[in-house]
Amino acid sequence: MEIQVLGPLSAHVNGVSIVPSAGKPRQLLALLAFYPGRVLPVPTLMEEIWGTGMPPSAMTTMQTYILQLRRRLGTAMGPDAPGGAKEVLATRHGGYVLQIAPDSVDVHRYEQLVAAGQSASDDGDDERAAQVLRQALGMWQGPAVVDVRVGPVLEIEVLRLEESRLVTVERRVDADLRLGRHAELLAELTDLMARHPQHEGLHAQAMVALYRSGRQATALDVYRRLRGRLIEELGVEPSPQLQRLHQAMLTVDPALDQLCGARRTSTFDLYTV
Repeated sequence: MEIQVLGPLSAHVNGVSIVPSAGKPRQLLALLAFYPGRVLPVPTLMEEIWGTGMPPSAMTTMQTYILQLRRRLGTAMGPDAPGGAKEVLATRHGGYVLQIAPDSVDVHRYEQLVAAGQSASDDGDDERAAQVLRQALGMWQGPAVVDVRVGPVLEIEVLRLEESRLVTVERRVDADLRLGRHAELLAELTDLMARHPQHEGLHAQAMVALYRSGRQATALDVYRRLRGRLIEELGVEPSPQLQRLHQAMLTVDPALDQLCGARRTSTFDLYTV
């Protein structure tokens, strides 16, 4: 079985899709896919599907959804498959479990790549870090489970993944900046700033990329516009780190031209001391 949740939900067995068209069974499959090999308690499954407004028939209805998923699974597996759909989507005491290897789900492969990229960065291997993190980000085909209605349990997973995706983008950009790829990053960082207009880390990266590309005035203007936005919308000044970065650009600090320093840190933390 191959399942993708980093984008539209996709689940195939022997090349046959087992994703139901009905919303709630689809939601149930998505939730089980996030926890391969782990028993999800019935109350958790019901909370995801109905929230706090469970109908009196919730248990019976959920069992019907499980049966529907097993039928689709059994059809895709074929009559000669060892075991059966009941062994793949198995009943356990108090819950259900999708008995598949974690690597069958793209999110688990993504997280392995992210960990490998961070490890390479910690070891000072920026080339490998950038390569592996770019590979991890390339697995995304859109917002997580974008075509599935999410309840309170799935919502937590989706938010966690979207935050992980943004952090991974930052780490990959940091690696590329340390490799001197500032000019190549400008278009991407412009887009990221537009999508995350209050994100100081991305703005710091854009400022450094612009500065190193010989565009000091534009880098300073990025700071000016962000500061105005933060004051107007949140009533706060930029963080001390960003203020120090801004001051370093005003004084043409030579440290800004150093691609790699002794500290394996982010661009945003370039001036923490």
